[in-house]
Amino acid sequence: MLEALERFAPLPLQESWDNAGLQIGLTEAEVSGALLCLDVTEAIIDEAVSCGCNLVVSHHPLLFRGLKQVADLNDVQRTVRKAIKHDVCVVSMHTNLDNAAGGVNFKIAECLGLNDVHFGAGGQVLNGIAVEKGQWVMGTLPEPMAAQPFVAFVKERLEAQCALCNEMLQRPIRQVAICGGAGDFLLDEVEAHGADAFITGEMHYHQYFGHEQQLQIVVVGHYESEHFTAQLLRDIINDSCPGMRTQIAKTNTNPILYI
Repeated sequence: MLEALERFAPLPLQESWDNAGLQIGLTEAEVSGALLCLDVTEAIIDEAVSCGCNLVVSHHPLLFRGLKQVADLNDVQRTVRKAIKHDVCVVSMHTNLDNAAGGVNFKIAECLGLNDVHFGAGGQVLNGIAVEKGQWVMGTLPEPMAAQPFVAFVKERLEAQCALCNEMLQRPIRQVAICGGAGDFLLDEVEAHGADAFITGEMHYHQYFGHEQQLQIVVVGHYESEHFTAQLLRDIINDSCPGMRTQIAKTNTNPILYI
């Protein structure tokens, strides 16, 4: 199963700061079931145990940096202890899945019904073989949309409670760029590639300036932009390991409340 995930999204595609792959457990462990989620928390481990899954496959890694101790001083330490106590393996597919062809950003584009979805820029050589890679994708709406209805459409399709935007674009939106998670570092690049709108999960305040009437910014929340990743993980596993039991987590791990 791990081999199937890494074949779809090879670990060398991850960013240099990332820590994708096996987080906790042994590669030879026999899988009773896989719980699929965005984040790994104590509640997720509890859900895995309750539904008889000894594997959690997440998008966001539980371990970004090395632990200096495994005690109960924070949520990561407590989650590690609980996973080990209950023999639950943890695997994370993060920026390697973001950057892979057919990965997270392609899934978001699918949710929006975009056509002609392709990497905005990218390419890498792995083991002497050229592979597609990209931090963002571009797609085309079936029909042009005015900015206000477009924002409402994005909120509905991505199940977002709100959207942070710059001023409404006064021309129709057709070309849409997407980067799940935190994508504000790509603003100038997607604008230069002719995007009418850019959808991402989070952005710094000052990044909203300077793109008026050039690019419609739509920020829907980090969780909201990527929570469909569990469905993508399910499809990858079911295609390669059709007999394996998979279950999308019911636990909502979004730490942000909209009040």
